[in-house]
Amino acid sequence: MNLSLTVRDTRHALVLTALSLVLVITVLVSLTVGAVTIPVGDVIIILLQKIGLFSQLQVDSMHEVVLTTIRFPRVVMTLLVGGALGVSGAALQGLFRNPLVEPGLIGVSGGSAAAVVLMIVFGSGFFLSTDNLLYDAIIPIVSFGGGALATFMVLGLGKQSGKTNIAVLVLTGVAINALAGSVIGLSVFYADENQLRTFTFWTLGDLGGATPGKLLITAPLLLGSMAALLVQSRSLNAIALGEAEAYHMGVNVERTKRIIVLSSALAVGVSVSLAGIIGFIGLVIPHLIRVVFHADQRLVLPASVLGGAWLLIIADVIARTIVAPAELPIGVMTGLIGAPFFIMLLMKAKLKNEI
Repeated sequence: MNLSLTVRDTRHALVLTALSLVLVITVLVSLTVGAVTIPVGDVIIILLQKIGLFSQLQVDSMHEVVLTTIRFPRVVMTLLVGGALGVSGAALQGLFRNPLVEPGLIGVSGGSAAAVVLMIVFGSGFFLSTDNLLYDAIIPIVSFGGGALATFMVLGLGKQSGKTNIAVLVLTGVAINALAGSVIGLSVFYADENQLRTFTFWTLGDLGGATPGKLLITAPLLLGSMAALLVQSRSLNAIALGEAEAYHMGVNVERTKRIIVLSSALAVGVSVSLAGIIGFIGLVIPHLIRVVFHADQRLVLPASVLGGAWLLIIADVIARTIVAPAELPIGVMTGLIGAPFFIMLLMKAKLKNEI
């Protein structure tokens, strides 16, 4: 038994190491791509110089400015948002024991976006302009509150005889998303011209708004929520056997549910506050991890962090190069990738009579 666990742990470590290497290579490539092409060597030298190494080497000053002020903050934000969405989707799928569950499908993203839009239109007088630190601090809190409210509504309405009915859950998520869309539409009616331009960001997704100030506030929230989800891997493995079985194995099921729901709402809410609505990352990546590697949550959760970050980096590179010098909204790219995948999952589940 111990030997089997050791072999599995070794395999998990190898998979995570391989995914980490792929992610590092992808990040380096993404830092070179854009309106200004920066050689990989210059990227590495500039990054090393920021930590005090190779300071005697000279690099193009324009490359340094573009990398440090525009691309690097954007890539860091993309990594955080992609990782948060990936692990949130994996944790929610493990909690509901269904691969069709995704933060966007159960209303988290819609609730977060609706709350933010309401604050922008009707609450702007309370936090002054959108260009100050107070705005950057309040928006993630508001976004988290909207996502948490939507999640608990869906979770509560999705229960039938004390158990989660996945069909009801998804339908409730559709209803919550429709309600959130109506709230956003109502806000658009009362919005001024500047606020209307901001709505494009929330509805289509945009990774171009990364700044060191935003990252300073939101990075701890995203890292904290991801850490809270990662430590639930053993509890989710037990819940996969059934809630009653998990309880007899010593798992506090209700406490685990609350932690996962709140942490997922925080991760998705803050992600929405940074980049708008980005769908399907939390659906595609966990499923691929389970199919290609293993369903053990000790692998699925950390691999979903790496995989979600990788997929969003890839989508971002395509979005800002495929129609250069213009840029496609990132939500459009993830939708084009994720929607066919979701249809495939639905067809597969239908054939197995799971829905």
